[in-house]
Amino acid sequence: MGPLLRGALIPVLFLSLWELAAKTGWLVFESLSWPSAIFLAGLGALLDGSILLSTWQTCQAALLGLVIGASVGVLLGSVLGLWSLVARMAGPTFDALRAIPAVALMPLGLLMFGWGLSMEATVVAYACTWPVLIATWSAVRGVEPRLLEVADVLEMRFGERLHRIVLPAAFVRINIGIRIALGVALVVAVTVEIAVNPRGLGYSLVLAQQSLKADLMYAQLLWLALIGYLLNAILKTVETPGGGARRSA
Repeated sequence: MGPLLRGALIPVLFLSLWELAAKTGWLVFESLSWPSAIFLAGLGALLDGSILLSTWQTCQAALLGLVIGASVGVLLGSVLGLWSLVARMAGPTFDALRAIPAVALMPLGLLMFGWGLSMEATVVAYACTWPVLIATWSAVRGVEPRLLEVADVLEMRFGERLHRIVLPAAFVRINIGIRIALGVALVVAVTVEIAVNPRGLGYSLVLAQQSLKADLMYAQLLWLALIGYLLNAILKTVETPGGGARRSA
């Protein structure tokens, strides 16, 4: 039995028992549904395009927030990593800001931007900044000092130093922070949609729950898991260009 079949054995067994228990009447809770009904509900949502539209709205906010947050995190993390004096001065401020939960900014974002993409992306960007900033800060501090000495000898400017020396040397560790931020982006985007923003997969989940469509709700949850898996797989493919990380491991 191959590894793929071994990995699928437990999920297939679980789904089979779930289907059997529901069809025989052993599971009678309306909130549980059953696998075949969930599959049909998901297929229907795909065919009518509703789940694709919601997916686009959620991914739009999550990825926009991720790009903004990652850009800010890389820039600030590089500054803190290269200049210890700045890190000592700004570190306590960043620690205080990092303690604020991103979802606590939803009322402020709603006040500033109203409902829609801008508010959601802003909250996501705030949440994504911190894992990328911390990963970049740590990675830049770990860059080989002799590389930085070469930059000093060549009198490189800050942007040139980042582009040619610092970011290539710290790329793998920074990308770990971006992968963490990607999961955060999806979680925060869906949370904002469930709580206050009437768009995307989070809002679709609320509508399915309010309509007592448990099969559709489960289908959307599984769809979210698939999206997260695919996005993470994409980032894994760019984590080690040319297989550099494997050779160094």
